[in-house]
Amino acid sequence: METLILGLPVAYYIAMVAKVLVAFVFVLLTVAYATYAERKIIGHMQVRLGPMRTGWHGLLQPIADGVKLFFKEEIIPSEASKFAFLVAPLVALIPAFISFAVIPFGAPVSIGGYTVPMQIAAYYDQAGQQIFDINVGVLYILAMAGLGVYGIVLAGWSSNSKYSLLGGLRSAAQMVSYELAAGLAIVSVFMLSESLSLHKIVADQAGGIWNWYAFKQPLACVIFFICSIAEINRTPFDLPEAETELVSGFCTEYSSMKYAMFFMAEYANMVTVCAVTTTLFLGGWHGPFLPGWMWFIAKVYALIFLCMWIRATYPRYRYDQLMRLGWKVFLPLTLLNVVATGIVATLVK
Repeated sequence: METLILGLPVAYYIAMVAKVLVAFVFVLLTVAYATYAERKIIGHMQVRLGPMRTGWHGLLQPIADGVKLFFKEEIIPSEASKFAFLVAPLVALIPAFISFAVIPFGAPVSIGGYTVPMQIAAYYDQAGQQIFDINVGVLYILAMAGLGVYGIVLAGWSSNSKYSLLGGLRSAAQMVSYELAAGLAIVSVFMLSESLSLHKIVADQAGGIWNWYAFKQPLACVIFFICSIAEINRTPFDLPEAETELVSGFCTEYSSMKYAMFFMAEYANMVTVCAVTTTLFLGGWHGPFLPGWMWFIAKVYALIFLCMWIRATYPRYRYDQLMRLGWKVFLPLTLLNVVATGIVATLVK
């Protein structure tokens, strides 16, 4: 007789813990070595070597940076709002990690003698591996993305610094401007899939590359990816930091591990954005010959490389250009795309 805990089989808990660990370790390792990869990639694009001294070709550089930041002195400005100042890095970091919980990252696997989720379908959906499946997974991700900006605004306000405050205000305005366009960009995907569930969206893209929504909705794919880069403050949309204007923007007054947590949040957000783009537009974990999780990782890493390539290529936008692009270019284009998708979908049916 199968052992039950709180009405659920033991395999349920084994699978849940295993998937949480896999997803967390994947994001954490990717965040750690994305910093190294970015410095090497941009270095080679600029005809230099990048990190070379710590380990073979600098492979231990992320570890050395982490140890250095861990042992650095932590400074809290005397005029800062202490509680908000200490909480802000956590508010920025946690949503970046928990957003990954609903993203399907592979086909069903066998854990503890059970093929999860097939043999315990009463507790799991049969679409693929993810930590937790909800039928409004996209709304969950958008909600978590919206929470992250509170950490940046809180850091800017609590530091009691003009540079930090300007960075926080810029981040809030930027998030509002680009989240609207990003949300409208993926409305066309909902219209085609008729679902807000990520596993349903991935399942609809099975059967070949031409079923990917990147080919059915190329404009939505491009706008969503660009808007997502703007939302996470990546170059060329890094106005909230803008070292040449604001020293280091919202994290000017931070040091030690709290400073590191903001950068962890930025890179974790980049991983999540690339994973969401893969899920919505690039077929998720679907692909020939290789296991699904390999395809998922390959697509995510390809998009991360694209983010780094963009950083090495384009200069930072002026603030007026940033706002104009979001409100006067992307917003009208996404609205037109939604209308066109509705007309085509109606005619086809």
